[in-house]
Amino acid sequence: MHPFDVETLTAGRWRNGGGATREVVSWPSGAEEFGWRASVADIERDGPFSAFPGVDRTLTLVAGDGVRLTVPGVFDRLLTRVGEPTAFSGDLALTAELPGGSCRVLNIMARRGRWAAAVERVTGPVVPPAGHAGVFHVLSGGWRAGDDGHTMAPGQGVWWDGTGRTQGREIAALSPDAAALWADLTPVD
Repeated sequence: MHPFDVETLTAGRWRNGGGATREVVSWPSGAEEFGWRASVADIERDGPFSAFPGVDRTLTLVAGDGVRLTVPGVFDRLLTRVGEPTAFSGDLALTAELPGGSCRVLNIMARRGRWAAAVERVTGPVVPPAGHAGVFHVLSGGWRAGDDGHTMAPGQGVWWDGTGRTQGREIAALSPDAAALWADLTPVD
C-alpha cells in the first residue's frame, strides 16, 4: 500500500483557470494512457469540465458546498453531500457550476473495457480483494492501514495497484467518527 497526503501532492492548474488537480496515482505508472487514475480536484469557479472519451468517472464531494455538473438535456447532477459518489461517462462535455463557492472532489477515472470502478463511503473495515487495485481516502476520524500500522487522518489515504500483497491487509477505523471513500478498481477481462 502506498500512502498519500493530499496537501503534499503537487497541484497542477487547469488550462481554463477554473481549478487545480492533485494526482494521487495514474496506473500503470509512466504509461502514455492510464488504465485508471485517482486525483483530488479543487474547483474554484464555474466553467467547462474536461471530457475524457472512453473513460468512466466517479466524482465525490470531499469539502465545500458542492458542484452542479450539467449537459443541457442530457445530464444534471448536484453534488452537495460529502462522501456521496456520482458516476458518469467521461465522454460528456460537462459544465460545472458552484452554487456555494469553491469545493474539493475526489475523482476516480477508469478506462472503459479495461477497468471498472466502484466508489463507496465506508465507516468500517475494508479488506482489499485479491487482484483488485484501490484507493482509500479519509474523510473524517482516524484509520490504520496494513500490517505496518500506518495511520491516516482526513485528507490522507493509501492506494494499491492490485499486483502486490494487499489481500488480507485490513484498513480499519480507529475512531467512532471515522468515514472514508473506498474506490475498488477491478480489471475487466
